[in-house]
Amino acid sequence: MAVNPSVSLPAHSGFSEGGSYTVISPVTGRPVTEVGLASAAETDAAIERAAAAFPSWRAVNPGDRARLLRRFATVVEEHIDELAELEVANAGHTIGNARWEAGNVRDVLNYYSAAPERLFGRQIPVPGGLDVTFLEPIGVVGIIVPWNFPMPIAGWGFGPALAAGNTVVLKPAEVTPLTALRLGELALEAGLPEGVFTVIPGKGSVVGQRFVDHPAVRKVCFTGSTAVGKNLMAGAATQVKRVTLELGGKNANIIFADSDLEKAALAAPGAAFDNSGQDCCARSRVLVEASVYEKFLSLLEPAVTGMSVGDPADPATDMGPLISAGHLDSVIGYSASAQIAFSAANGGGTAETAGGFWHPPMVALPRGANDPIWTEEVFGPVLAVMPFRDEAEAIALANDTEYGLSGSIYTRDIGRALRVARAVDSGNLSVNSHSSVRYWTPFGGFKQSGLGRELGPEAPNSFTEVKNVFISHD
Repeated sequence: MAVNPSVSLPAHSGFSEGGSYTVISPVTGRPVTEVGLASAAETDAAIERAAAAFPSWRAVNPGDRARLLRRFATVVEEHIDELAELEVANAGHTIGNARWEAGNVRDVLNYYSAAPERLFGRQIPVPGGLDVTFLEPIGVVGIIVPWNFPMPIAGWGFGPALAAGNTVVLKPAEVTPLTALRLGELALEAGLPEGVFTVIPGKGSVVGQRFVDHPAVRKVCFTGSTAVGKNLMAGAATQVKRVTLELGGKNANIIFADSDLEKAALAAPGAAFDNSGQDCCARSRVLVEASVYEKFLSLLEPAVTGMSVGDPADPATDMGPLISAGHLDSVIGYSASAQIAFSAANGGGTAETAGGFWHPPMVALPRGANDPIWTEEVFGPVLAVMPFRDEAEAIALANDTEYGLSGSIYTRDIGRALRVARAVDSGNLSVNSHSSVRYWTPFGGFKQSGLGRELGPEAPNSFTEVKNVFISHD
């Protein structure tokens, strides 16, 4: 897989005191480019520039701030193909997914460009005067983005944060910094003032830690592992610093006997193997009513074995590689010890892609409810399938996890769909589909899947403080 020569790969990031990182292609295993990493001092300087830019940015009148965000969306639209090709090169995403992801950044910016003129306070009836509330921006927001969806998750943070009048410092994952760096350049091209939106590549232990420790950062948005999220939350507590956390998931796809089994079986691979299973919303556990369990497996097998695994730049490819050699080893650790029912042929077999980090999509049959393939977040293309007896057992099995992010329910019985949806401890559920994320609806998890909500019409409010003002009649 070759990167389009018209796409400019950054040779550095403007930072260097923290060393550098060699970006490796997941497709070939070969170097793509070198990116400078920020030191703690460079991070502090960027945070302080964002703090200095905050008073003037919050003072920009709502209509002008809206126009700047729309202009940013337009510039992203003009660079959709470039951004997509960077993501293929850096993250190994399929080209179709990468174009959608770049388009999602555009759409999120357009959606939240309507927010500055709609950040409404309230008038509350009180005796003796007038009581009103204002939604005030909180200041500098630090956003820590994971490697699995570098573009969309960045936009979910900076779109509403900027719309609410905050300045943003964004740290991409070390392994996938390229699209974030380009978005930072496009923001300036669109006319956002210096310091309003800054991208800082660096180590989590350096840049991320300064987001937690620096007093000028008043909120941290983090997407990543539950373990790291817990540490970040504990650190933020020392300054009573606000956090939004989107963490792990081990999501259930519950299939009842009365459902359209062909539809459910055809959809299950995409729900589990999209982005090579590197998705906290992946429906990696399939619960099938016992009476149709064998039939469902027979329908699922051709849907899985027929998947095309290979060069993500090819529009015909269904699934690309895993992100890194280390992550591939982790996934193999699970799949090698699991009872595998069937799998697709492995990809990456050509001379050009042979050095990449390839793992075929697989279906495992857990040995019990305590099997690691059933209980632990593999974050790779391994789907576990287990039968259940009745509705009560399906709910119990779905909830038997520390996570609660997403899930699906397949049934033609609307009453059952509603009962099960209300009973499953998950922040995002779909009935007869696998949709998890729409930028105009809220997204977030229960239990150890996270804290707070992203997206939807109220997202800008989470980047504000409510100020109450009473004006006496006398």
